[in-house]
Amino acid sequence: MEQGVENVLVARDLKKTFKLSRKQKKLEKNPTGLKVAVDGLSFSARRGEIYGLLGPNGAGKTTTLRMLATLIKPDEGDAEINGYSVLKQPDGARAQIGFLTSELKPDEFFTPNYMFDFFSALHGVDERTREERKADLFKRFGIDEFAETKIAELSTGMKQKTSIAISLVHDPEFIIFDEPTNGLDVLTAKAVTDFLLELKARGKTILLSTHIFSLVEKICDRVGVIIDGKMALEGEVKELVKEKNLEEVFFDLYAERKGEK
Repeated sequence: MEQGVENVLVARDLKKTFKLSRKQKKLEKNPTGLKVAVDGLSFSARRGEIYGLLGPNGAGKTTTLRMLATLIKPDEGDAEINGYSVLKQPDGARAQIGFLTSELKPDEFFTPNYMFDFFSALHGVDERTREERKADLFKRFGIDEFAETKIAELSTGMKQKTSIAISLVHDPEFIIFDEPTNGLDVLTAKAVTDFLLELKARGKTILLSTHIFSLVEKICDRVGVIIDGKMALEGEVKELVKEKNLEEVFFDLYAERKGEK
């Protein structure tokens, strides 16, 4: 670690293997029935930076995020978030995290207002703080006028913005976003990316998983490229794109890893 730089996240040798179904074994031509989704992954994220995880579908990005968010346990390795082990101190680690993923959706029967209050209570946020944060986040994302509308009736963009607000009810230090702009129109996507930059300016640490090269180049400080569950490349974004754009760097690396060069 660089002198004077604090790592909020430290992941060491994370490994996760899944058992395939009979259909998956056939589709993937995998006679063992076991798939190593994440294979000895190590990396860190510093306080006040946006770290991008980049890789193709099936590379292990989402599995990595789910392990860090304590939703699933690694088979091997560990990670610390603000000093809390995701294996040994999951409650402490979870309290540090805001987690947004398309796999976890707010219950569509309820309203943004209800869901925000519900998750605030789960995190032990007092009423005054809850109302202040709600007012700020709802105004920022234009949720105010839809606060009492059932989530099922909201647009895709408004659902995403509601999910972001809910994930930040406890003002977490470490924020995990899995494809935060996926499926959003350009205006909503800009509102989300602008907010990520503001969170960074406030000293928050953000781990961002995406397949959008331009998003990584625009807002990420560092990037880790995952291929087949392993860290294939890691570095400062501004250093990696000196001679080529990030898309060219990625496809050159991917071709090399797959033996096409």
